[in-house]
Amino acid sequence: MTENPQIASPIRTQAILNRYHLSAKKSLGQNFLTDLGVLDNIVEAAEITKDDNVIEIGPGIGGLTEQLAKAANKVLGFEIDANLLPVLDETLAPYDNVEIINQDILKANLPDIISQSFDSDKKLKVVANLPYYITTPIVMDLITGQTHFDAIVVMMQKEVAERINAKPSTKPYGSLSVIVQELNNVDISFIVPKTAFIPQPKVDSAIVKLTQRTDKPVEPFDQKAFISFVRGCFMHQRKRCGIIYRGYLEKHRKSRLKLKTF
Repeated sequence: MTENPQIASPIRTQAILNRYHLSAKKSLGQNFLTDLGVLDNIVEAAEITKDDNVIEIGPGIGGLTEQLAKAANKVLGFEIDANLLPVLDETLAPYDNVEIINQDILKANLPDIISQSFDSDKKLKVVANLPYYITTPIVMDLITGQTHFDAIVVMMQKEVAERINAKPSTKPYGSLSVIVQELNNVDISFIVPKTAFIPQPKVDSAIVKLTQRTDKPVEPFDQKAFISFVRGCFMHQRKRCGIIYRGYLEKHRKSRLKLKTF
């Protein structure tokens, strides 16, 4: 019996799309990655081993999922498109360490799902090719939620990656830069050309790796208040920060937030 080509190979991807009469849904930001070298580099950037449990967001037809399943202890995929569930049932049938949930990651109770699906003695990582249109909400949800991740390795639009990694006094620097960098170490692992996908998007992508910062003392920290303050500063850039800060204190006078000077 001839072994099937890997899911993300161009010939297998096209065969799957044809068999199930699938096309990428623009409303869900779907693009199918068909460069096996890029997938190998993603798994390498995330440093996936059999000591890792992995959450994937948007498995699609299973191209990245397959590579993660080969390297990880277990993969839990959140797929919002119900039409892809029978496809994933077939393409990932050889892997008994994959679980797919038909749910929006932003609406999921992650702590409960993680406790039910994973062994607690393993590391927990997120690896995903994120839809462009919802990248920022997902990243913010992951880094400010109740769940600790040993690493978050995600593909996103190159421009968004540059904003997240931007330095002060540069054009891309903004509230997203401050918030993500305050909570995480940021590394742009590599750039993914638009030619690596079908259908081909209009822009290149980047693989971004986030790891929680350990160089700061643990103190009471009101993340919601901090995020609100930072966004306020960048929304009203003509105001002096002192004025914004006084307004913030009046609104959050009961908060124990300790602000850092940027």
